[in-house]
Amino acid sequence: MIYTVNGLENDHHVREMLLCLLPTESPERVEIALEGEDALGVAVDHTGTEAVIRVCCTRGGRQICAEKRAPVTDSEEDTKRAQTHAVKSAIFEAVTPFLDAVPEWGSLTGVRPAKFARGFLEKGYSPAQVAQLMTEQYHVSPARRALAIRSAGIALDCKKRLHPRDISIYIGIPFCPSRCSYCSFVSHSIEKAGRLMAEYLDTLCAEIAHTGEIIKQADLHIVSMYIGGGTPTTLSAEQMERLLDTVQNAFDLQYMTEFTVEAGRPDTITEEKLRVLARHGVDRISINPQSMNDEVLAAIGRHHSAQAVLDTYEMARGVGFRAINMDTIAGLDGDTPESFAHTIDTLIGLNPENITVHTLAAKRGADQHDRAHNAEKHETVRQMLDIAAQKLTAAGYAPYYLYRQKFMAGGFENVGWCKMGFECWYNVYMMEELQTIVSLGAGGMTKLLSADGRKIRRINNPKYPYEYNTSLEKINAGKQALLAWASEL
Repeated sequence: MIYTVNGLENDHHVREMLLCLLPTESPERVEIALEGEDALGVAVDHTGTEAVIRVCCTRGGRQICAEKRAPVTDSEEDTKRAQTHAVKSAIFEAVTPFLDAVPEWGSLTGVRPAKFARGFLEKGYSPAQVAQLMTEQYHVSPARRALAIRSAGIALDCKKRLHPRDISIYIGIPFCPSRCSYCSFVSHSIEKAGRLMAEYLDTLCAEIAHTGEIIKQADLHIVSMYIGGGTPTTLSAEQMERLLDTVQNAFDLQYMTEFTVEAGRPDTITEEKLRVLARHGVDRISINPQSMNDEVLAAIGRHHSAQAVLDTYEMARGVGFRAINMDTIAGLDGDTPESFAHTIDTLIGLNPENITVHTLAAKRGADQHDRAHNAEKHETVRQMLDIAAQKLTAAGYAPYYLYRQKFMAGGFENVGWCKMGFECWYNVYMMEELQTIVSLGAGGMTKLLSADGRKIRRINNPKYPYEYNTSLEKINAGKQALLAWASEL
């Protein structure tokens, strides 16, 4: 899709909206579109009190136009935000008549739709008013707005309980037994990168020890900790013991209310490792089948069977964790609404405290990155997500957090479901950006949230293990920013 823009300084949100609506096409800005050529035209006129946005989309000789108005206020930030949303809404109305399926998130393109809804709740809007706004102005479907508003309400309740000096810790283990075809995370198969693990653990433990000293100096309170990946249980039991001993020695954990380890793949989990986790106070783990269909598991590069998931779950229950999460993915190649329903039924039958339903995303760097193929799955994925919502609700689960990614099949979302009282608060803190998250390990991104909650400063660790292993001095120097940040609280 080619497009023209007049009257806008930045066309980023034009491209973003076009990528959301037309994921199989690459937006290209041109100065002039020829008459009758398939193109989108965006024109913004400023009258002094408002911006008038007119968008016309031409495809196959047919043209549809939409017009929106955005007020100019004393707040430059609010004015810019209103204009951005008006441009996206006008593009949505001009383009969607040409589409076979209309995105259910409407003109919302952001990763955090619940944070968007929460912003209105915090301004005093009632949930009913937010629902009306999301549908009438942002074209969000009733089912999606309900997800966003419920998750926003939970985030609001969570925010009220937080103290300004509360933080959470993320520790990354970027290794997996093999790479899944849908994955684009910074993770390395131990077949190719196993030689880096010992040195990586040395560097990570040193970073943990140094960060612990800074957190104590800054008088910060760790309320949750999450060890993710990759697959943390790629570490041996002895390596896991060393890591968790380092954590306990470095950090004051008296304020911590939850400790999560993403055990993840059943082919990495042993009873010995589970007992190491439990002995060190880990009370939440994940066992992630993604599918309970053996053919689908083989197709995505998983080296375990559905039966292995059942056996591992039983083993974990025997060890006695407070909460177990299980992940699924809607839209995997070879899966159908019927087989996906079987996966959901099987997981509900196991009775875990949390079930997370992801939507397959065509990510750059993953083997399954065909955007056109993913876009064709809209109706299939919608059926899968509807099945999951109906079955999980009937079984007593409720959604508590969600987020979106680019090029998700059908443009849908990832949703965490839980039984009452079993929310993973780290997920809420992190996804709703409610507090500072200090990230350790390769690819870690520390986010320092300002005292008023309006600004975030990011500190990045080196992305890959081999870079991380040689950058400890630089990494530790970066963590000094915690002291300056804490002094402003």
